[in-house]
Amino acid sequence: MTGEGRVPEELRGYEYLTSLEKYLAAGVRLGTRMSNKYLERRGFIYSVRPDGLRVFDLKHIDDRIRVAARMISRYDPGKVVAHTTRPYGYRPIEMFCKYVGCIAVPGRFVPGTFTNPYLDHYIEADLLVVADPRVDGQAVREAAITGMPVIALVDTDTPHEYVDLVIPCNNKGRKSLALVFWLLALQTLRERGVLGPQEELPVPYEEFEARTVL
Repeated sequence: MTGEGRVPEELRGYEYLTSLEKYLAAGVRLGTRMSNKYLERRGFIYSVRPDGLRVFDLKHIDDRIRVAARMISRYDPGKVVAHTTRPYGYRPIEMFCKYVGCIAVPGRFVPGTFTNPYLDHYIEADLLVVADPRVDGQAVREAAITGMPVIALVDTDTPHEYVDLVIPCNNKGRKSLALVFWLLALQTLRERGVLGPQEELPVPYEEFEARTVL
């Protein structure tokens, strides 16, 4: 048993980045009661539960994490920025950057960070990763102005304007954010050849989890 019950039969028979039980227990595929038509058309939303919650297709989540990791691995780590204003996302992006070597910007994104080279806090970046383009909009808009690609975690109700690569998932949950960024770090290091195909990070995904429950 897991946080979503028994593993559904339709999720079996595919080699996931981590165990199905771990994915389900972290609530990674649970969305909201609102639905983004773009995600529906792309087949990212698998079903609607009796309580109205949208449920993501877990294979799509797993595949997009792989694609995002491949994309991240092609950039100079010092030119990759991971940002979120969601408190549950602070530790996940900090731990992600610790292992991947990129720049973590948790909390408020100061206007001009990407667009004004005369500011002390200016960052010359080539790729932006955000936990939620809805609340991380300032960073996403500045990335768009500079032509910087954006990878974003998007929930079933999240707008995706200016996002180049979406990772459909629960981008609000404490455990879900931890697991997704743990997997992104793991797969990025595998893509770089730092870790072998069967090697894991030296810490479990729980180490990426926010310490304080809000």
